[in-house]
Amino acid sequence: MRGTVGIAPMVPDTILALAHGAGRVFAEQHAALGRKSKPVVLIGKDTRVSGYMLESLLEAGFTSAGVDVLMGGPIPTPAVAHLTRAMRLSAGVVISASHNPYQDNGIKFFSATGHKLNDATELAIEAQAREGVRCVPSEALGKAARVNDAAGRYIEFCKSAVTSDFSLAGKTVVVDAAHGAAYQIAPQVLHELGATVVKIGCNPNGTNINADCGATHTQALQAAVLLHNADFGIALDGDADRIMMADSTGRIYDGDDLLFILTQYAAQQGQFDGGQGVVGTLMTNMGFELALRAQGIAFARAGV
Repeated sequence: MRGTVGIAPMVPDTILALAHGAGRVFAEQHAALGRKSKPVVLIGKDTRVSGYMLESLLEAGFTSAGVDVLMGGPIPTPAVAHLTRAMRLSAGVVISASHNPYQDNGIKFFSATGHKLNDATELAIEAQAREGVRCVPSEALGKAARVNDAAGRYIEFCKSAVTSDFSLAGKTVVVDAAHGAAYQIAPQVLHELGATVVKIGCNPNGTNINADCGATHTQALQAAVLLHNADFGIALDGDADRIMMADSTGRIYDGDDLLFILTQYAAQQGQFDGGQGVVGTLMTNMGFELALRAQGIAFARAGV
């Protein structure tokens, strides 16, 4: 149940039925675990103007199925996956069309473990959605509430990825958040790690997401790095689940480049001595795989 489509085909009745169907499936799964409480779903979104409408429709669909809803506001897609797992929720939902222009939007579902839904759950949701909305009795309706500290929780999680003595003090970093979901979080993480942060693409207005900025338009990042004599730059896409980086000369490093650099560092630290390997995707460059093979490092591809 992941996809990106234009707004026009996403008529309200369809979104309402989708959320209601998903809610019924999550409620069944919740009950099967012997839990007496209502299942809880987290909804996050990027900064597209259409997100307000879709958020309301999803909220109505879930609550009509007897599911409680937590509204996370604009947060990255990985934040929804993390918070769903960390808060012990039944599922997570992201309203985003990723790197696409603002006229598009999409809906992504995560399981309680923060992973993509399995095929059986997706098929069950589709079957329930086709049945339309069958509102539960009033006393069984779900409730909705805001998670005011969703961004703060994810900021702390990001910082926990490095040791407590790690510092970016003395470094100037350019952050281009594509006017998207990480427009507050990405600069704050780097600031709290000690960096001097130069922000671009951090002023969303609902229609400027990914517009000539972010990971799909890195010229703005390169120019800002050179203008501010930055040590490096980071560009994200609209829902902050992809990254491009620039070094101090403005040279761009894509995902394969960054993974290769990390792999070489790990190899220097002896982290592959026990036979461990690296996981890429079906889209990872074949040259990357061949380079690892030449070094005797195992490589596997995961589905996208």
